[in-house]
Amino acid sequence: MSTMQKHFFLIFFLSTILTSGYSQFSKRVVFFTDKNETPFSLTNPSDYLSARAVERRTKYNIGIDSTDLPLITRYVDSIVKAGTVTLLGRSRWLNAVLIQTNDANAIAKINSFPFVKSVSNIAMQSNSALPPDKFAVIPTAANPLVQQRNEQTAADTFNYGSSSNQIKIHKGEFLHNIGARGQGMMMAFLDAGFFGFQTNQFFDSARVRNQFMGTWDFVAGHASVNEDNAHGMQCFSTVGAYRPGVFVGSCPEAKYFLLRTEDAATEQIIEEYNWAMGAEYADSAGVDVISSSLGYTTFTDPSFNHTYADMNGNTTVVSRMADLAAKKGILIVNSAGNDGNSTWKYIGAPADGDSVLAVGAVNGSGIIASFSSYGPTSDGQIKPDVVSVGSGTTVSTINGTVGSSSGTSFSGPNMAGLATSLWQLFPEFNNFKIITTLHKASDKYTIPGDRYGYGLPNMKSALGILVSELSTMTASLTNLTTTLNWNSKDLSSMRYDIERKLPGEVSYTKIKTVPAAGLVFAARNYQTEDLLSGNVSGMITYRIQQVIDTAAATFTAFAIDSATVNLVSTAVNDLNNRSNLMQLFPNPVQSTIALKLNEERAIANISIQIFNAQGQLLLQEQYNKPTGTSIHNINVSLLSKGNYVMILRLNGKKYATKEFVKQ
Repeated sequence: MSTMQKHFFLIFFLSTILTSGYSQFSKRVVFFTDKNETPFSLTNPSDYLSARAVERRTKYNIGIDSTDLPLITRYVDSIVKAGTVTLLGRSRWLNAVLIQTNDANAIAKINSFPFVKSVSNIAMQSNSALPPDKFAVIPTAANPLVQQRNEQTAADTFNYGSSSNQIKIHKGEFLHNIGARGQGMMMAFLDAGFFGFQTNQFFDSARVRNQFMGTWDFVAGHASVNEDNAHGMQCFSTVGAYRPGVFVGSCPEAKYFLLRTEDAATEQIIEEYNWAMGAEYADSAGVDVISSSLGYTTFTDPSFNHTYADMNGNTTVVSRMADLAAKKGILIVNSAGNDGNSTWKYIGAPADGDSVLAVGAVNGSGIIASFSSYGPTSDGQIKPDVVSVGSGTTVSTINGTVGSSSGTSFSGPNMAGLATSLWQLFPEFNNFKIITTLHKASDKYTIPGDRYGYGLPNMKSALGILVSELSTMTASLTNLTTTLNWNSKDLSSMRYDIERKLPGEVSYTKIKTVPAAGLVFAARNYQTEDLLSGNVSGMITYRIQQVIDTAAATFTAFAIDSATVNLVSTAVNDLNNRSNLMQLFPNPVQSTIALKLNEERAIANISIQIFNAQGQLLLQEQYNKPTGTSIHNINVSLLSKGNYVMILRLNGKKYATKEFVKQ
């Protein structure tokens, strides 16, 4: 056989193998080996990331790495020019491109490139064996308890209408009432389409206020997502709806990106890659929170099916990319799945990600929905993380009216909206802190399980936990006066209860109340003083309770910090020090004695008492000391000749003392 014949045979052989092996697939992912030729620098991320994306990394001390760098243009161009090849998408995080081609020669050429690491099939040519509608509504019976709880509370900012219960079961109205409704936050929704969102009445407010920041269809490769499946629109409605008295969502004032990554008609592994590209898009745009009501276990082609062993957060493409998005500083909230009644039963990917907040479903009474997927992950993680209302959830219908639907698809975004509102108040903390705080604020935190996870988060408790972790206080003792300084986040509807525990006491006693200041929730500094009796000695402990809800029926307080002072070694000295600041003249005196106080601060309601040598109180009057050194004259002409003691008291406690002689 001639050399030419050998080459022809080899080409024919490879072509036959590639054609037979790939004929059922038209879409593939091509992985590259490196980014060595990049013209971009890790020290200048603004060349390829938005200002918000860079700001997020800076704020949370997240390093820029090679996954942030764009793909090498030459590599991408070579793939497209290899033959009849259509570029479907590109992934910086995976260092890969998605392509469509049936050109066997092009595939062979692509495989021969030295910069190509591998080529994998990701989607079949046709959808001849379609699964059942994966977004079918799960029917549920009406729950009368839900309807009974839909009343409006007069003090609430919003009249939630039909969605009242799914907000109030989490005390979410507390966040809204103190001004946290998503302002300044960006959310991205990854789903199968957002049918009719451009004309839906529940999103009129979002359109008028320019809250829609962008859309993209990663399935079809264009910007419009309005004509596709309605599942994403319904999920989004639990967050973004705003029609007071009818339907208000959990985070109605955030900015939104609506991204289609899912083909509702089928289930193919390419959708995991679409999800990754959607997450990259959100990251580059500077999004804070991703809400995803998607999950992957089985596929149209069973060869791609995941096993329960794969549900460890580190195996599937979509879970690895969800965790990577979280490591970029994005809060990832994903539905746990609706397989609780199936033979599979467990959560799907990417809910198994260790950095993903997976959300199960309960009804309006907080009882787990039978369809809600089970945990744990195959590596033992507690999943779902938390639960929210996903059975009989209020959503928008396709026609823009109030409807009810069931699935973790709706519990996930409802929780995502509340988490976004909470995070808005505490930008000092990162996404991981928000997740762990929601765990701690849930009703089953001490007894988590494989259905409820940590349970139903209470958003009021979550705020109290974060306030407590953020706040600090100090206590210092001078001249028998304890000065307390503290800082916290608050607004004027809150207050601080100052508590003290003296030596020998086993419980705290409230000694005063300090009102919070300000019309918006923000960080503030405070100071107050406590005058101690010279008869007390030992360790004195102070504690500050921040009352975040002062109403009697819903009173909620959190101990934000404590501090101690030691009166053992300072009490007598402090009394002497203050007495040294006190002068009496003339001494001896005949008719009028002058009291001079050499303290800079103003002191109200000083009680001036004069005792004779037998300890009898002979004279008493009140004095309000102004700022700076002061002199106060006291008439002692009626006193008999002899020795006397003048004692100054504040709040009934000895403040200073001095002896004088009457002539």
